[in-house]
Amino acid sequence: MQRYHDCPQILREFLIYHETIKGQSPLTISEYYLDLRMFLRFIKLMRNDMPISTDLETIDIKDVDLNFIRSIDTSEIFDFLSYLANDRPINPDNPAPEHGISASSRARKLSAIKSFYKYLTVRTKQLTENPVADLEYPKLRKSLPKYLTMEQSAALLQAVSGPNEKRDYAILMLFLNCGIRRSELVGLNLTDVYEDRIRVVGKGNKERFVYFGTACRKAIDAYLVERQEKVLSDNKALFGSRDNNRISVTAVHRLVKKALMQAGLDSTLFSAHKLRHTAATMMLSGGVDVKTVQEVLGHENLNTTQIYTHIENTELKIAAEANPLSKLDFSEKNHS
Repeated sequence: MQRYHDCPQILREFLIYHETIKGQSPLTISEYYLDLRMFLRFIKLMRNDMPISTDLETIDIKDVDLNFIRSIDTSEIFDFLSYLANDRPINPDNPAPEHGISASSRARKLSAIKSFYKYLTVRTKQLTENPVADLEYPKLRKSLPKYLTMEQSAALLQAVSGPNEKRDYAILMLFLNCGIRRSELVGLNLTDVYEDRIRVVGKGNKERFVYFGTACRKAIDAYLVERQEKVLSDNKALFGSRDNNRISVTAVHRLVKKALMQAGLDSTLFSAHKLRHTAATMMLSGGVDVKTVQEVLGHENLNTTQIYTHIENTELKIAAEANPLSKLDFSEKNHS
């Protein structure tokens, strides 16, 4: 928690609670920290009548205490949400940045605020009033996730080349076969690989086993021969980097983008996360029920998984239209 040196004590305690008691990932803790720091800085900005263009980074919040939090009312929270929607710069470093962040980004920040107040009212009972309890989230535009077709997936795998070919091929096979998250892949250890499955540590440190097929097993075996010859700084890691460290999320992002470009696919449309979407889509298209796909992906809520059923339905419709018999029309055939 040393990295949160500019935190007031009340926020630091909230972060420690989510890190140690709730077992949230470092990424989630960091997002809570950044979102709540911005929120508290904005409240101070408004109360001190500073210009809306004031750089929030310059506002000190170390003196924020429980009384300050207790004094924040719903109207101030609405002001913050309005600031995010209309005045928050999207790219602050741009000489002429656009303003107003997306609904999904606003929803994430409101979620952090709701978690903070729930902690103060329900968990620790330091407050009796929760000003965000009934606040609705911004309406999000629902869109189907992008994914690779079978042909594009095959082209991606065939295009893998370079000094880390076996490693990269094994990583892509795990994404496309198991649908694991990028952070889950980075966290894999040598001992997490079994004969026909891998042990994955997902969100909230929840463990699950994900099975893979023969082709994925062969890809992993081919890489393991190479891996056994390397000594990493964290030698438990399944996948290593060029500098002999555990592979990073950023490195995985780069290798996926590189493979996409080598395959002639648009690297701006697809990513490691889109490979996860691809795996889910392929499973459903292959007849796997949605509840099983939920368990494979590690989704806590079935609703998160059900978006893929829309893709499956679309694929089935395309398949029906592709059937040559669908073009035949005997409706006016004379049977006499």
